[in-house]
Amino acid sequence: MDLKECRQEIDKINAEMLRLFVKRMEISEEVAKNKAEKVLPIFNNAREREILGDMTAASPEIFENYVKTFFTVLMDLSKSYQRTVLNDTDNIEKKIKSAIDSTPKIFPKRAVVACQGTEGAYSQIAADRLFGMEKIIYYKSFEDVFKAVRDKKCDFGVLPIENSTYGTVIDVYDLMKKYRFSIVRSQRLKITHKLLAKKGTLLSDIKEVYSHPQALGQCSNFFAANPKIKAVPFTNTALAAETVKNSADNSLAAIASSSCAELYGLDIISDEIQNSGNNQTRFICISSEDYIFPGADKISIMLSLPHTPGALYNTLAKFAAIGLNLTKIESRPIEGSDFEAQFYFDFEASPYDEKILKMLDALSRDCENFVFLGSYRELS
Repeated sequence: MDLKECRQEIDKINAEMLRLFVKRMEISEEVAKNKAEKVLPIFNNAREREILGDMTAASPEIFENYVKTFFTVLMDLSKSYQRTVLNDTDNIEKKIKSAIDSTPKIFPKRAVVACQGTEGAYSQIAADRLFGMEKIIYYKSFEDVFKAVRDKKCDFGVLPIENSTYGTVIDVYDLMKKYRFSIVRSQRLKITHKLLAKKGTLLSDIKEVYSHPQALGQCSNFFAANPKIKAVPFTNTALAAETVKNSADNSLAAIASSSCAELYGLDIISDEIQNSGNNQTRFICISSEDYIFPGADKISIMLSLPHTPGALYNTLAKFAAIGLNLTKIESRPIEGSDFEAQFYFDFEASPYDEKILKMLDALSRDCENFVFLGSYRELS
């Protein structure tokens, strides 16, 4: 057959596949009603495994993997439709709708906000962008920020979560597994790192540079060009600048913001020493309340998947089925498990879209340790 004939044949097959697909979905509706009458769960792992085994065994060997993928997606669509037919809503959908109804219609300008570090920290700059008239309480660690929000000592917490150059802030992601919270907004902040030292200090005088590991990593080219200077990890960029200010040692310097130079009376020895001119850090604003403010267009979730072939693919197929754009996938090992991983997903979606709510409900049922982290608007 030539190309035209091939396409004509495919068109005929597509039409027949569509007819059979519609018929299969109609029968799935009857299956759902029967399951409801008998109080049976929609998901039947043994039945799905049996179907996949039969179909792959009946297919030519060269197509086995394709057949398995095809029927896996087909059954996922069937389960999704069955939930829609039964209006089978669980806590996730109800929780989101309840949060939308109970959230104030305007994001607050005044609030008590928890940040890690001290005055001049990048988290403080992000908090200023998010609120404008906030009272900031500073804590020593990221975990202390989570605790302050949990214990309602602060209305909100602002934490860095990822950098465009150096990647994920691993400590924050790991703490997400430990604390209950809701992401209510996020802020992208362009980060311009300065090399700061006591007045009169020259670059040639500097032997050690203090800063947060993320900032040090974002300035790795500077250290490669100055191999005699030692990078020393510190808990926070602003605390590093404050330490340099209080030290009598002129061989010390810090990587921090221009605000820190003004706050602590330090000289800018080198300007913009980050590797990239478009160095951005994304900060999340967390609350102990399940707020979803108007304008929310991004969703974050967390779930665990078994270390088995196709586990991640089957999950991603649910996003692809309704045309969602994933903006972030992050995996972290689950301590004490046999290679299982905790996954974090960020994606662009509206919490008002019924298709999204149904998909989240499906994920909450099919995946272990599912957590809805929040729906929010991201500012830049």
